[in-house]
Formats: sequence, structure tokens, C-alpha cells
Amino acid sequence: MDTRTALLAAAAAVLVASAVGVVAVPDALDDPRERIERPGDVRIAGIVVSPGEVRGETAELRLGVDLRHRGSTVENVTVRHRAIGADSGLLVDETTVDVGDVDGGGERTINGSVDVERAGGYRIETAVFVDGERVETQRTRVDGVAALTPAYADSHVGFTEGAVWPTVAVSVREADNASATLTVSLSVTNGGDAASDPVDLRLLMRQAESNVIADEASETVESVRPGRTKTVTATVEVPANYNYYVDASLWSDDVLIDETQGVANLNPRERIAANETVQEVEFSVEDFEGGGAGDDAGDAGDDGAPRGDGSTDGSTPGFGPVAALAALLAAALYARGRR
Repeated sequence: MDTRTALLAAAAAVLVASAVGVVAVPDALDDPRERIERPGDVRIAGIVVSPGEVRGETAELRLGVDLRHRGSTVENVTVRHRAIGADSGLLVDETTVDVGDVDGGGERTINGSVDVERAGGYRIETAVFVDGERVETQRTRVDGVAALTPAYADSHVGFTEGAVWPTVAVSVREADNASATLTVSLSVTNGGDAASDPVDLRLLMRQAESNVIADEASETVESVRPGRTKTVTATVEVPANYNYYVDASLWSDDVLIDETQGVANLNPRERIAANETVQEVEFSVEDFEGGGAGDDAGDAGDDGAPRGDGSTDGSTPGFGPVAALAALLAAALYARGRR
């Protein structure tokens, strides 16, 4: 073997030995500077705000803070949240979350919350502290808190809002010159994803010109399947020849969850519409005593003669001429004020 060949063989042997050494000891070629662990550091990677418990006057805002960690363990980490009124600049609420030691690299979510009034907008300031020293602050704006629905009023059941199909439909069941028996049909829709719990439907028949309640009724709206509409009917009896507002409302555990209004025009000379100013018409309060006309006059005399209490035959016990006159004057002043 000549010298050149021997040198090539020796070089190849050295290369093979070096490769085996690198495989056997992976860190043999690492830069010693890279083996020194970097100082620990935590930063805010993102903040998410979501509604929590919503009460009548206040609401909880839940705050999820994503902390990014790098390097060695960071000890004694805390996160502070402040809710500041967007218009007033006043501090509304402040909370602090004790995170403790942060290690392991990557990101972790730290949950916290603040309580604010259910009105206006707020600026949420989130600060990260390490051993009591602030290392970073981020601000988030929250608006429309008033639109959050309290838990006690959160219901997907409400009156149907249709372009053609009426929400409130009134039909005459019986009628004479004194009274009319009406059937009121109301459409209720479940806009949620689950079957609804039973709710109460309350109905008021309000005489248009005087706002006197002529009759009222209540029914139970049984469970409605998701996305379905149910028609609920109620029967009322009112004095004839008057116009009425039909005030309907839905209640859950004595909490008002929705309301709507319709009309019943029983006076052919005057017509009204919902939320419309009405004209003055003749009004007789006696027709509305006892829940509607047609009620028995009680113990009035058959001869129609005046009695000691000022009533005459055919009048309904309760209001006398003085009360009737007062009601007429009140109705006239109300109509004049509306004009």
C-alpha cells in the first residue's frame, strides 16, 4: 500500500470515529452558551371576555388571560383586573388572581372576573406582576352590557312576530246590546334549542278612551317544542259598543318576559290601533262596573225609585252619580291633555 492510500484510509477512519462519537454523545457539538437556561419570562398572549352571572343591576364579566411562559421558572406571579367606567373613568371593580409559580413553557389560561353595573361600557385593564413588579398591561373595551339578560328573565319563549299571521286575534263569541263575549287568540313561539317550561299568559281588556280595565283573564302556556308556535286562547266579557286595547303579557315565576298589544273595535263609529292616539267619545262608567255590562243590578228596587245610597233601579251597585261624573270629567281632561 502506498503512502497516499494509507493517508486516505486513516482520514476515513477518523471520520467514522467522529461520527460514532457524535451519535453516542449528542451534546458533544452543542454550543456551551445554549446550555445555559434563559431567565424566566411571562407575557400576555391574549384576553377573552365573556358574560358570567347576569343579575338585575349588575353583571359578572369573566376574563380568560392566556399567559405565555419562556425560560426558567417564574415565581410569585399575580394577575390583576380592573373595570373602569368608559365615560366616567372611575374604578368600578378590582380583583387579583394569585397564579403562583409558572414554568414548563408554552401557554396557560388564568381565569378571573369583575362585577360591573348592567349599564354603559367599561375599560378592562389586565396587569401581570412578578414579585410585586408589573411586567405587562393590556386593555380591553367592553360595550353593550345593558343588553345582557338577567338569568331570571332569560327565556326563549315570546309572542310571535309575523308579517301576516296576527300575534293577537280577537273574535266575537256572543254579543247583545249590553255586552260581548270575546275569544282572544295569541301566538307564542319558542325560539330556543330545547322545549320550554310552562309560562303564564295574562290578558287585560282596557277601554281605549278611559284606560278602565273591563275584564281580565289568565291561561297557562304549556311546554312548546323548539322552533314551534302554539296558539293560546282566552275568553273575556266586556261592555258592548266600546273599543279596547288587548294587553297581553308572558310571565315566568312572576317575572315579565314578553308583552304585546292588540285592539278590539266594538264601536263602529270609532276605530283605534295599537299605540295610536284616540279621540274623545262618550263614556259611561256604569257599563264597566262588576267586570262588564249585563251583570245583575243586585238589590235595586223594581220600581226604579231612588234609594238612600243615591242609586236607582237598573244601576249597578258601586259607583253613584258623583263617581260617574268624576269619571267623565277625568276622561275629558285626559283626552284634552292627549290633544
